[in-house]
Amino acid sequence: MPKRGRWELHPDLLRERSRHGVVRVADLEVLGIDSKTVYRKCLPGGQWRRLLPGVVQLHNHDPTMDQHAAAALLYAGAGAQITGVESCRRQGMRPAQLPVTHDVHLLIPHERKIRSAGFVTIERTLRLPKPAVRNEFPLAPLVRSTTDVLRRLYDDEMCTQVLIESIQRGRCTPEMLLRELNKGSQRGTAVPRRLLVEWTAVRSMAEAHAKRLSSRLVNPPSHWNPDIHDASGRYIACPDGWWDDVGMAWEIDSFEFHFARSDYARTLERNTRYAAAGIPVVQTLPSELTHNPADVLAKLEAAYLTAKARPRPAVHLARVA
Repeated sequence: MPKRGRWELHPDLLRERSRHGVVRVADLEVLGIDSKTVYRKCLPGGQWRRLLPGVVQLHNHDPTMDQHAAAALLYAGAGAQITGVESCRRQGMRPAQLPVTHDVHLLIPHERKIRSAGFVTIERTLRLPKPAVRNEFPLAPLVRSTTDVLRRLYDDEMCTQVLIESIQRGRCTPEMLLRELNKGSQRGTAVPRRLLVEWTAVRSMAEAHAKRLSSRLVNPPSHWNPDIHDASGRYIACPDGWWDDVGMAWEIDSFEFHFARSDYARTLERNTRYAAAGIPVVQTLPSELTHNPADVLAKLEAAYLTAKARPRPAVHLARVA
């Protein structure tokens, strides 16, 4: 241990006591660095930077995401874990599909008395989950992290975007997310709960978009998710949308909305059955529903008129959905 006042000669010791170049002032004092010296070095133009109360960065450049997160955890102390947007991002959800924020949302044990400060949002909880550790950062499980994001959103489209991303990238299920929302405070859950209840009744997240969009069609689908059989009773498919008067199917297909690539092989087999039965099919990518809705509507209307001008295929509904 160097003598008091000689820490400048031992920069490696400072780095060892830091986390990604971020350190608590209390830990620097243990090394013999007076707090007045610490904060003097954090003044404008100084070598260091104060990030949070009692937490400094050992350089004066803009902090990285890891340094932001490390500072938040050092400020909150033992038992803290990252949740919300930052946790979702670190567990593989795409930043472009998440709300834009520079804040770090932390969960801490309920008995701890720590307040939010700076870019850190502190939430005391009686339901502190077992964290997942990624690159030495404790993260709330993705289901919890996602619902902590959703509780702070009030826009249908943003909620939809976050839910789809967590389901497709994070392998959460609507049922898992709904259970987590039901366990905690009901404040801020009205929009995501409504969407999840709706989605548990449909086969894919894209269908929720398709249903809303189809209400603008002159000739909307007559059925959703019906089982279609040929004249001999053999099963053909269960399309997302179905026009029974003309025998036309609408399928929402994309790797983004299926859990495994094996689903794609089943899609090819399904399309072969459609062709053998003479059923016209309109296939739409989920991204088209939100980015090119006018084109989707135009294609569906044109396909419907073409199907109407031809003899209806000899198929029937086995079940009305």
